[in-house]
Amino acid sequence: MIEATSCGGVVIFRGKILVLYKNYKNKYEGWVLPKGTVEEGEEYKETALREVSEETGVKANIIKYIGKSQYSFSTAEDIVEKDVHWYLMMADSYYSKPQREEYFIDSGYYKFHEAYHLLKFANEKQILEKAYNEYLELKKNNLWGNKKYF
Repeated sequence: MIEATSCGGVVIFRGKILVLYKNYKNKYEGWVLPKGTVEEGEEYKETALREVSEETGVKANIIKYIGKSQYSFSTAEDIVEKDVHWYLMMADSYYSKPQREEYFIDSGYYKFHEAYHLLKFANEKQILEKAYNEYLELKKNNLWGNKKYF
């Protein structure tokens, strides 16, 4: 068994959530949240920001840590057990550009219920729900967008 660690972000701008559409040789298709593998010497926060930037072209700020999701999948050689650390992030515009090299063919910001139903994986839906509830709580307390908060 191989253990792997990734980090990603639930990126929000004006209440809408950034999601990506991946189509890998018509074998793997679906909407996902931006995430990727931790590189050697990198802190989780750095990985999350780098991956969001690489996969979507978005410059975001981390607001807070949301939690960890876990899943496993099979490769030709082995079974991979993956931990993904998620952060709630704020973007500064609606701009996004999907990373073609990683087979992302579309990206965009969607209202919560739209993003929730678009997402392919149940564990990402759970993370989205948790992150969005955090966002609503921060907004209610006038802390969302407050530079002092992050």
